[in-house]
Amino acid sequence: MGRCPCFGSRKKRKGKNLNDEEEERDVEKSLKSVGTVSVSGRSSEQRPEATPEEVPDSSGKARIFTFRELATATKNFRDETFIGQGGFGTVYKGKIDKISQFVAVKRLDTTGVQGEKEFLVEVLMLSLLHHPNLVNMIGYCAEGDQRLLVYEYMPLGSLESHLHDLPPDKEPLDWNTRMMIASGAARGLNYLHHEAKPSVIYRDLKTSNILLDEEYYPKLSDFGLAKFGPTGDQSYVATRVMGTHGYCAPEYATTGKLTMRSDIYSFGVVLLELITGRRAYDDNRGHEKHLVDWARPMFRDKRNISRLVDQRLQGMENDESLKETSVILTKDSLREQAVAEAKQWGETWRDKRRQCGQNSPDEIRR
Repeated sequence: MGRCPCFGSRKKRKGKNLNDEEEERDVEKSLKSVGTVSVSGRSSEQRPEATPEEVPDSSGKARIFTFRELATATKNFRDETFIGQGGFGTVYKGKIDKISQFVAVKRLDTTGVQGEKEFLVEVLMLSLLHHPNLVNMIGYCAEGDQRLLVYEYMPLGSLESHLHDLPPDKEPLDWNTRMMIASGAARGLNYLHHEAKPSVIYRDLKTSNILLDEEYYPKLSDFGLAKFGPTGDQSYVATRVMGTHGYCAPEYATTGKLTMRSDIYSFGVVLLELITGRRAYDDNRGHEKHLVDWARPMFRDKRNISRLVDQRLQGMENDESLKETSVILTKDSLREQAVAEAKQWGETWRDKRRQCGQNSPDEIRR
């Protein structure tokens, strides 16, 4: 499911509006202040060729790769190394011999302004943000017209690929794994909103942007649409409405006023996908195509809450945690508290596993 304005068709724009120009000025100012990458205009000044640097150090400085290095790592971007299609770019698996590490290389489509902007934003965000539940950016390439981002490789791919359109021989995620993933996503979101300085609004939380390592440990990825949160006495950020259909908060889609609550609405949709196994938006389901609209009557009536659960789980869900998640989903007026409770639910789940002598992947990282 690609990115687009949350509602309406995506049309070519003849010019930039004021919000777009403000976004570009903010991005360029921030990038210059942290010294991560040149932001000079492509048409007015030729970009200097990037030169290799060391592996990221404790300060979070990203390595600069040459295009040749990344072409070699991905076998010249052959189909056999193709992982998937991301926002405004194609992702390949590669191996960087110098650091003996498998990586994911995202080659951006920079034929339009948006792709270039996303590259700059993502380099900025992932140079500043560091948390166990955020994907780690190893480096980037800004050589000539080429724009590539290099991330740690997440072997199990996206959460979306483990929920939808599963092949017959693939087992669905069990209930506890789903709730562990929800808890990890909540921790990542909590970091962006309350621990990162300045705070960050993700703006693109969805199952395809939650990546899983070999132990199903979740990490948020793809920060090309992220925005710094409001400052001072401001309560929102005014911006052009962008996101993925089915995940956009209604108030953001109708007003363009972006707040942390917009992210938390998206988190609720992801949580619903984990519970139900349904897509956030599915045109094939007719009048039930909007997951939130279909689910709302059921999670408001606790007697019907079990009807929400993915039929493939066949009674594997935990009744206690199902009730807890239903409470989280009904707290639309207290969305910040809802994410905090999802995060706390994960802590409780880990405690229960510890009492049973089991380890969860997040315990290993603590």
